[in-house]
Amino acid sequence: MSTEQLDAVPPAADAPRAGPNRKTLAVIAAAMAAVVLFGAGMATGSATVDPTASEEYRALVGERTSAAGERDAVGTKYDELVGDYNSLVSGMEEREAGLDERETDIEERESALETREGELRSVEAAVAKREKAVTGAEEEKATNAIGNGTWTVGMDIAAGTYRTDSPVDSDCYWAILRTGTNGDIEENDIPGGGRPSVRLSEGQDFKSNRCGTWTKR
Repeated sequence: MSTEQLDAVPPAADAPRAGPNRKTLAVIAAAMAAVVLFGAGMATGSATVDPTASEEYRALVGERTSAAGERDAVGTKYDELVGDYNSLVSGMEEREAGLDERETDIEERESALETREGELRSVEAAVAKREKAVTGAEEEKATNAIGNGTWTVGMDIAAGTYRTDSPVDSDCYWAILRTGTNGDIEENDIPGGGRPSVRLSEGQDFKSNRCGTWTKR
């Protein structure tokens, strides 16, 4: 019986299981040898091949160098932009400070102008009051002053005592007449000098010639 025939005979059911046959052992040994040879080849190749000498490596190095240069250029541009931004912000802050100062100055001038306007209104009111007082005094003086002519007491002039403002001479003539008559004389005189005075009442007319001005006392 040959080896192949022996291997083909199945074992008995109750026989103990035998280990791997010689053919199986040969296959396993061959596989292990292949693995060892492959590992040795890989180790040898790793020890002898320089990856930095490849075209791919040099291309990657060139790309990395180019990227680094672009990165530095972008960083420089960024720094320049930051500097421009800071300068712009500083300029805006200075302008805002200048605007604040101008606004403060304008407010102060407006306040001063309002104060001056208030003072001017006060002065104008005082002037108007004085003018009114002067006008009233002048009007009162006009009604209480008598010149040449004939005047009705109570209408043209107020009742009261009148005296000439200046001494008179011999040309002065005055007369007190009864109102509503044809010139009935109640009293008259040619003083000829001094500062004569008369007392006038309502219902009388007063006539004065060349005596100057008579003013109520």
